[in-house]
Amino acid sequence: MKEIPKQYSPGKTESKWYDEWIKKGYFRSRPDDRSPYSMVIPPPNVTGVLHMGHMLNNTIQDVLVRRARMLGFNTLWLPGTDHASIATEAKVVNKLKSEGIDKKSLSREDFLRHAWEWKEKHGGIILEQLKKLGASCDWERTRFTMDDTLSVSVIRVFIKLYEKGLIYRGVRMVNWDPKALTALSDEEVIHKEVQSKFYYVRYRIEGSEEYVTIATTRPETILGDTAICIHPEDERFRHLVGKKALVPLINRPVPFILDDYVDREFGTGALKVTPAHDINDYKLGIKHQLPSIDIFNDDGTLSEKAEIYIGEDRFVAREKISKELEEKGHLVKVEEITNSIGFSERTDEVIEPKLSLQWFLQMEALAKPALDVVMDDTIRFHPPKFKNIYKHWMENVRDWCISRQLWWGHRIPAYYLPDGRFVVAESREQALMMAREKYDPQLKDSDLRQDEDVLDTWFSSWLWPISVFDGISEPGNDEIRYYYPTNDLVTAPEILFFWVARMIMAGLEFRNEVPFHNVYLHGIVRDKQGRKMSKSLGNSPDPILLMDRYGADGVRVGMLLCSPAGNDLLFDESLCEQGRNFCNKIWNAFRLTQSWQTDPSLSQPTEANTAIRWFEANLNKALETLEDHFKKYRIADALMTVYKLIWDDFCSWYLEMVKPAYLEAMDEATYERTIGFLNQLLRVLHPFMPFITEEIFQRIRNGDDPESITIAPMPKAGAYDEGINQSFRFAKEVIMAIRNLRQEKNIPPKEALDLFIKKNNDEQPDLTFDGIVKKLCNLGHLDYVSSKPDAAHSVIVRSTELLIPLDQHVDAEEEIKNLEAELTYQEGFLRASEKKLANEKFVTNAPGHVVALEKKKRDDARARIRVIREQLDNLS
Repeated sequence: MKEIPKQYSPGKTESKWYDEWIKKGYFRSRPDDRSPYSMVIPPPNVTGVLHMGHMLNNTIQDVLVRRARMLGFNTLWLPGTDHASIATEAKVVNKLKSEGIDKKSLSREDFLRHAWEWKEKHGGIILEQLKKLGASCDWERTRFTMDDTLSVSVIRVFIKLYEKGLIYRGVRMVNWDPKALTALSDEEVIHKEVQSKFYYVRYRIEGSEEYVTIATTRPETILGDTAICIHPEDERFRHLVGKKALVPLINRPVPFILDDYVDREFGTGALKVTPAHDINDYKLGIKHQLPSIDIFNDDGTLSEKAEIYIGEDRFVAREKISKELEEKGHLVKVEEITNSIGFSERTDEVIEPKLSLQWFLQMEALAKPALDVVMDDTIRFHPPKFKNIYKHWMENVRDWCISRQLWWGHRIPAYYLPDGRFVVAESREQALMMAREKYDPQLKDSDLRQDEDVLDTWFSSWLWPISVFDGISEPGNDEIRYYYPTNDLVTAPEILFFWVARMIMAGLEFRNEVPFHNVYLHGIVRDKQGRKMSKSLGNSPDPILLMDRYGADGVRVGMLLCSPAGNDLLFDESLCEQGRNFCNKIWNAFRLTQSWQTDPSLSQPTEANTAIRWFEANLNKALETLEDHFKKYRIADALMTVYKLIWDDFCSWYLEMVKPAYLEAMDEATYERTIGFLNQLLRVLHPFMPFITEEIFQRIRNGDDPESITIAPMPKAGAYDEGINQSFRFAKEVIMAIRNLRQEKNIPPKEALDLFIKKNNDEQPDLTFDGIVKKLCNLGHLDYVSSKPDAAHSVIVRSTELLIPLDQHVDAEEEIKNLEAELTYQEGFLRASEKKLANEKFVTNAPGHVVALEKKKRDDARARIRVIREQLDNLS
């Protein structure tokens, strides 16, 4: 037997066992004749480092994967990273800037060379950090969304959808990020409530001295106005129909148009129409055939079409224009308001609605089947409350803007001819051949120009569960047929539409099959004050430092203890400390068992046999509960079940029941069963705390055990005697009552007591745990009596009196005072219970077992009251 350190050292243990697991290939999966369990990691950005959200997400995934592995499934957890177009390009641009290189001075090829160098240097950091957490991924299968195989899949999907007529190119109003210089989809825009101003601006009516006042939050956009819209039934403005107003500062005449889109009660009732810079104005412009004047450059500065303040930043121009409006008598008033503004999810820049030539994917046809499979529970959401949110989004889905004005990413496979016509093809060679066949046999390679834009990052991510198995290019290959659809997806609700919905669409469109069966949606990690963790607030701890301080097992437990499915979790570092304390508790329990000596000549004591029968029943009941929790994806509840089973039931009760007296030996049968229980508990705990469980397992495993707990079978619930569990619950109350009495009376634990038990109902005494009660309470004598001995202190447990002779310890006045207080409480409890049972609605509608439990509470209260009154009579 190796020497057992007094303290558990997570640092050394964790690296030792993780290296061993990798060396032995326990996480490696290849198709075979076993049932598969597969899951793909939500690929973190290649720019990323581990944060608390990753910690939670990957801990939950690892729990599910490790448990599946121990249940006998051929388990694959496939890792990888996302190329993250906007974020990565921004990182590379900043790096180049720090070296004195401007992106504009580079060719596309040179820039991409720098980007790939950056990716190779920094791209694997987060995956290495996940190994420290204990993530049991098949690292040999690590994928990157711009790997050759995955890139080919993306291009082929684009072509398929284009040929099907679902992808089109057109000028539309898009969300423009002036900092990243790219269009964004609606889902990449975060709306925030901000303090703004309402500017009331006067427009003079052409050819008169009359004015009409219009309210706007963006006075700079008046330079792009092409009409003023009024409600057809608004009598205030009817006389202006057919006339024109002059745009302030630039005196452009614009017509009045009639449309019931206008809310007569909002602002002044007249609406400025700027088709190039507002989505609703854009729709009005199309309807009324208005011209569009784009007054902004791509970087958010004013263009030449603005006529004034050319080259000024839009927000600087706003201040200058409002000041000039005031100076020239056009500004009536300014009001402070709160309104919702769209910000870029990636750069936090205020979004600019902008007319732009982009590529779009029609979503309606893809959305309906993806909605159906969630609503009919082909795919189950955990918790199911997110189904309604999903339904609302899918029923109101808009076409997806899939092009991005970047260089890092999957380049759009469209090739343009000098006259602007184009072909869509997988390669330049293919494009030239198609263009010659379709347009002109004399075309040369130099006549083709590939589209400069790349595809939205999510356009590769939505294929992730398929493309990682090469299921687009090789739809019948062994891997996609074996591992797809995957079993579970663990992710956050904020990317339910970015990613989850689109993966479901892609799965149904390209495989005619859902990509996964269950979606576990966890909440956002917040601090104790409920704030979202962020670098700017300084409230996000470094996960690596946390693991160094508390051990990976301790942090995993800390994260899960405060993580109910679907709800945000308030992270408290003290929970990691609780996780570390749990490690220490388990280690100390293990050390205790290893300190015992066995004697083959000893027979098993009755008390030990009882303890074993009870713990076996209790363990099987806990395994049954655990199975139910995992079926319902109640991961935090599952952990708490295991936590209580080990800390309370095994460490605090079972070990105390079987522990031999000081310097005495233990019989071999009891010792073997105890180590057997510890072995089972380690297996149950392993998915949550992989490192300490492996360390102890290696020290106690026997020849019949597998070489690692990672591949050890998970214990399964067997039949159990609930009666012995009920008996223990009563015995536990008795033990606790006697221990409390010792504490109240300052009676030393070594001083033996006598106990007389008086049953106050017709129940036969349950003697099952009497020997254990004697042992744990240090009783010299335990007997059942029909009357109270002299000078005995009385403690009531349910309807049973525990009578303990305490000549020198009894204070009659104090006893009467305590009993009267208890009587008052029990009478109040009884009144409440009787009132509930007198409520016909409760008795009729509540489940039968709930009503039965309430009746038992009432009967117990009545029995206790009767006993208390008898005690008071005796003391009087």
